[in-house]
Amino acid sequence: MEKVLIANRGEIAIRILEACREEGLKAVAVFSEPERNALHVRLAHEAVCIGPGPAKKSYLNIAAVLAACELTGCDALHPGYGFLSENPDLAEICADMGITFVGPPAEVLRLCGDKAATRERVSQAGVPILPGTGPIEDETELKRRAAELGYPLLLKAVAGGGGRGIRLVSSPEELLPAFRQARREAKAATGDPRVYLEAYVPSPRHVEVQVLADSQGHIVHWGTRDCTVQRRHQKVVEEAPAPELSEEMRWALGEAAIRAAEAVGLVGAGTVEFLVTEERFFFIEINPRIQVEHPVSEVRVGRNLVREQLRIAKGEPLGYSQEQIEFWGWAMECRINAEDPQHDFFPSTGKVHIEHLPGGIGVRLDTHIYQGMEVLPYYDSLLAKLITFGEDREEARLRMYSALKRFRISGVKTNVELLLEVISHPDFARVYHTTDLLERILPPK
Repeated sequence: MEKVLIANRGEIAIRILEACREEGLKAVAVFSEPERNALHVRLAHEAVCIGPGPAKKSYLNIAAVLAACELTGCDALHPGYGFLSENPDLAEICADMGITFVGPPAEVLRLCGDKAATRERVSQAGVPILPGTGPIEDETELKRRAAELGYPLLLKAVAGGGGRGIRLVSSPEELLPAFRQARREAKAATGDPRVYLEAYVPSPRHVEVQVLADSQGHIVHWGTRDCTVQRRHQKVVEEAPAPELSEEMRWALGEAAIRAAEAVGLVGAGTVEFLVTEERFFFIEINPRIQVEHPVSEVRVGRNLVREQLRIAKGEPLGYSQEQIEFWGWAMECRINAEDPQHDFFPSTGKVHIEHLPGGIGVRLDTHIYQGMEVLPYYDSLLAKLITFGEDREEARLRMYSALKRFRISGVKTNVELLLEVISHPDFARVYHTTDLLERILPPK
């Protein structure tokens, strides 16, 4: 493994580029036509255009991505997150072509992409799951199983992910319309119309565990992260460790995450997600890739997770045990998006003018923005990930508030003011918040 194609864009492409340089690997960037001047392209020694602006014609185009590999002589491919990162077909073709896919093998991606099958597999490994069903296609069976579970409940797409394909059903009258619409949406988004039912937990906390597995069978976890502050199942604020958990709960979550990763055969980086109530936790899913919020784990462990991915892909062992991992302090991350919270978070486009960006002790900014950059309508609205850290939660929280106040750009609307409201909200400060916090902060429509 000597030359890596970075099959992504934005801040994660820059992270991979830097990690490759630190590992002594050559790296090649790809870009869509309107992103010819993107920061990851400017920083790369070699870059290839893979198509026009729309993602389906560029960053989601497997043929174009693999052609870029062949053209530049890359013997490895790092997919980052989003786009093709969980696509088993890409991983399989890479294996057939002798290209190292920086991530799990195709069979693991296929299993983890089937949420219902993954639930069954990790349940067999002794990991607690919520009551639910396998895939349901018959409406008569749907009504029977829903009555057995009780309302409210969740309809989930089997091939869902990233918060997509989830519907809350509060009564029998809502069930069939939601089921039919969910199947249509799932079919349109993933090509797989299957959905399943899962019991609904009101006002839970969303806690996840970062895991790493090498090809020799060694698995460790990098502790917990809390992703409770969400909008429509999309994470907004993350922190590590998850607050207000007993040491017994932290230990149990870590052990459950390792069992889950082992059960699916994970190789590389992955995140095991749970719903947590006051006394219990339940498995949700495994994301077999690097996550947007991985920096808060990096800060506490003092290791570069992207470099760890590259080392594992090269066949190297982890080289350390769970007992050798030392955790330090507290970290928080805010996702700064180009969107308008006052108008249903409608994506904002335009030319970025940077007035001021934060820095200083305990502040990290992962971003791809630059002066005059055009925010395009084709991609995710993420502009930056602002990370702060300190000896304890309150120090990290106060640093986040100050850092957000110093994040000043114009030309596009952002969610910075809303993030300031979250960070300063009494419920967040006292860890009284649950997944409905944003609904309480935002004014009624």
